[in-house]
Amino acid sequence: PYALGLVFGSKLERAIDKECESGSFTHDGECCLQCPPGEGVVKECGATQTECGQCLDSETFSETFSHTEKCQTCIECTGLMRMQTPCTDSNDAVCVCNYGYFMSDLTGQCEPCTVCPRGQGVMIRCEHTHDTVCEECLDDTYSDQESTLDPCLPCTICEEGIEILMRNCTPNEDACDSSSFVTDPNRLWSPNPGGDATTPKPSPPHFIGRGLNENLIPIYCPILAAVVVGLLAYIIFKRWNSCKQNKQAANNRAATANQTPSPEGEKLHSDSGISVDSQSLQEQQAQTQTQTQAQAHTQLHALKKVRKTKKIQQCKSIKYLKRCAILCLSESTVLEKTFKTQNI
Repeated sequence: PYALGLVFGSKLERAIDKECESGSFTHDGECCLQCPPGEGVVKECGATQTECGQCLDSETFSETFSHTEKCQTCIECTGLMRMQTPCTDSNDAVCVCNYGYFMSDLTGQCEPCTVCPRGQGVMIRCEHTHDTVCEECLDDTYSDQESTLDPCLPCTICEEGIEILMRNCTPNEDACDSSSFVTDPNRLWSPNPGGDATTPKPSPPHFIGRGLNENLIPIYCPILAAVVVGLLAYIIFKRWNSCKQNKQAANNRAATANQTPSPEGEKLHSDSGISVDSQSLQEQQAQTQTQTQAQAHTQLHALKKVRKTKKIQQCKSIKYLKRCAILCLSESTVLEKTFKTQNI
């Protein structure tokens, strides 16, 4: 029974360990939790449960589940290294050799890419993981310059009337050459070493560049003409629209002026006729004259009253009473005559 208990206890312990992914327990026998990628351990499991903290993006990272690993500092790409993948909270930055360099397995450092010489072309371009792989130019191919990019090029088949056969194609240079033509288009120089013999041609040779320009001219001309016509049409439309708006504004002002006639015009051109307008004008003039006479009578009466008051004040003295009476009577007579004259 004792041995059976030991076996059972051992199997139970292994089962518990298998179910606990961290393989560690707290003092209370609880399985320690693991921090996921992107989080690091702040306080390890022991007396208490594991405490995790978020890693800072572009500064620290944590790539695996762990109950012990803290956030790690991101690597910095320096020197001949460049950053291929930036650092995140769950992945470190990936640095590779800069362009034009590769990581050498021998030195463990970035080394310059190999340049393929003349006569050799690039078979595999240089990358940050491996060097350039060059190959000899064979079977009517050539490479006339050093390069880390260009492969072997096929030899050119000389085009009659444009290029001439200068030499047989070699791995270092092409066979044809279009630069041997002189500026005189009526003569084609012979490639003989002596260079004495010349062969007149009935028609000048057509160079590739010249032919290209001649082909582009018919394309450019319609485009330029369309642009010019479009600009002229736009200018004409804008001018026509502006003139139309100005004319419409002038017509509106004229119509407004015709719709608001003066008071005299309304009277002279009313539906009642010229006689009605004349009669109304006479009535207005008579009314105005009556108002003027009433105002004059009121002013005269007030003036008469003021003068009479002054005379009475002057005549308070008994010595001049008689004289004042005569003056007052004469003044009244004068005022009455004046009033009658104005009424007439």
